[in-house]
Amino acid sequence: MTTQNQLPPPNERRRLRRPGSLTADQKTSERAGSGTGQGGPAPLTPAQAFDALYAFCAPALVRQTYLLTGRRELAREAVERAFQLAWQRWPEVAVDRDPGGWVRAVAYDCALSPWHRFRPRHRSPEPPPADPADRALLHALLGLPPSYRRTLVLYDGVGLDLPETAAETEASTPAAASRLTHAREALAARLPELADPAELHRRLLELASAERLCAARPPTVRVGGERRNVFWTRAAIAFTVTIIGATTLTLRTAPTRYEAPLAPAQAVQGVPPPGVMGPLSQEEQALRAKLRKAAAKGPERLVPEAG
Repeated sequence: MTTQNQLPPPNERRRLRRPGSLTADQKTSERAGSGTGQGGPAPLTPAQAFDALYAFCAPALVRQTYLLTGRRELAREAVERAFQLAWQRWPEVAVDRDPGGWVRAVAYDCALSPWHRFRPRHRSPEPPPADPADRALLHALLGLPPSYRRTLVLYDGVGLDLPETAAETEASTPAAASRLTHAREALAARLPELADPAELHRRLLELASAERLCAARPPTVRVGGERRNVFWTRAAIAFTVTIIGATTLTLRTAPTRYEAPLAPAQAVQGVPPPGVMGPLSQEEQALRAKLRKAAAKGPERLVPEAG
């Protein structure tokens, strides 16, 4: 089965990736990079360039992440975390060929992290969409494996071509095509009206646009990321100081030579019980009385006399 023959040609993919869809990366890159040529306005500061990237990419990324997770708060949190990491590594992100794609990949990784299942706030399900058709589509999407879901959103939702989808999902092109084909077949089995890729693309746009998903303002994200970095830096310093203090205390109090441990106490066997003194005889009582009456000092105490 040739999966690539079932996919739209490159010109069709470019047509689907139009303004107003689930992506705004190309438009963002052009606006964020404007002003750097000669004769144009002054170059943007790092904060201004970051704010421009966030303002144009964040709303679309929140909608995309909602399709991956089905959770509104988790989608917003994953996108904000991705932009905080982008601001932390801004010298690297600013010179990237596709800054929006860099942030999108990080946001998808954060949203699909398996550790979210252990968080108490994400154990209970969120209210589903009000429209029954949107509810059925979201339920079908969440029933796909995460890798299939991510490939489907990138190709049919965002509008990336197959090599770009494979590169962003860190898979080969045949593997990405196979995932896309199986994801479409699974959705078509549950929702036959979505067998047409164009109809699937339109329904994904409607589902993402129907929810009221908003992102925080760019300065809030930047300040939050900086505070988070300061917190973890201080925590790392405190942990290092604690380890150094514990090591120093151990070196000061540890013995410098080997001391043999004391043997445990054991009961001694075979020793006869001590004898008990019996009553004195008349002769012994008389001798005791004589000794008590005699002077404490004198020759009779040094030279015994014959009785």
